[in-house]
Amino acid sequence: MSDEIGEKQKPVKRPHGLGRGLSALLGDVSREEPVAASANSAAPSSKAVQNIEVALIQPHPEQPRRHFDQDALQELADSIAKRGVIQPIIVRPHGGGFQIVAGERRWRAAQKAQLHRIPAIVRDFDEQETLEIALVENIQREDLNPIEEAEAYRKLIGEFHHSQEALGRIVGKSRSHIANLMRLLDLPDPVQQAVSHGRISMGHARALIGVPGCESMALMVEQKGLSVRETEQLVRKTKKGEDAEPKSRGATPGGKDADIAALEQHLADILGLKVEIADSGEGPGTLSLRYSTLDQLDMLCQRLSGERI
Repeated sequence: MSDEIGEKQKPVKRPHGLGRGLSALLGDVSREEPVAASANSAAPSSKAVQNIEVALIQPHPEQPRRHFDQDALQELADSIAKRGVIQPIIVRPHGGGFQIVAGERRWRAAQKAQLHRIPAIVRDFDEQETLEIALVENIQREDLNPIEEAEAYRKLIGEFHHSQEALGRIVGKSRSHIANLMRLLDLPDPVQQAVSHGRISMGHARALIGVPGCESMALMVEQKGLSVRETEQLVRKTKKGEDAEPKSRGATPGGKDADIAALEQHLADILGLKVEIADSGEGPGTLSLRYSTLDQLDMLCQRLSGERI
């Protein structure tokens, strides 16, 4: 669904002390009165919503999100053409104009809708803050594919010396989730592209890490529509020199149904939390989510409630 349709600008009350979120990174926006703005007149410290010329705004070259679905972008542009841009983008002064901190998709859609001005909040962020906010916003909206998310983590660790634990606190993910994502960057480029474009999942890709000939195997996974469990079986057989079709179902060494175990891992990869599913096959089952910090609980509550930041 479009990130414009049905959104309203109103403050959201949060439990005290939970996660940073965008509100903590951005600070409170004290007023939202539209005012005309230009590159020379905007005050960097202003928290007001300003109407800025679209031509004065440029995307950030290191924006974590690289892929924009054109059909979804056109849908958003059609909505903007009818209703305008409901949620302001976030920009910072840059050169003779402004650089996008958060909201590049809305800016692109506004151009498609042939808007000349777009509502924006101007803040004076440095490079590290800009990348952190862009990453958090995209993760909270679930806009990044696993490769884009992994590359953003690698940049923050490599250039700004964040630890995986520190990143976990910023984005509300576990350290193991970040580590597992970054391992995807060890895969050959063709396999990374398959993940980026959704042809294979993160679970498939994890099974292929370090496997000789993983490019041809990824193509086989894609063409045959293998499940993650089937892919793992195929990898094991390949390493043993066997040539057999993977079984569709089975049990893990611990006795848990293989498909249930794969689903647990898939949900854990999405949420960055430990997931346990108890399913007897007859009657109700249970789904358990374990969090380690209040930041992770905050992120989970946001996703379950559908709350936007």
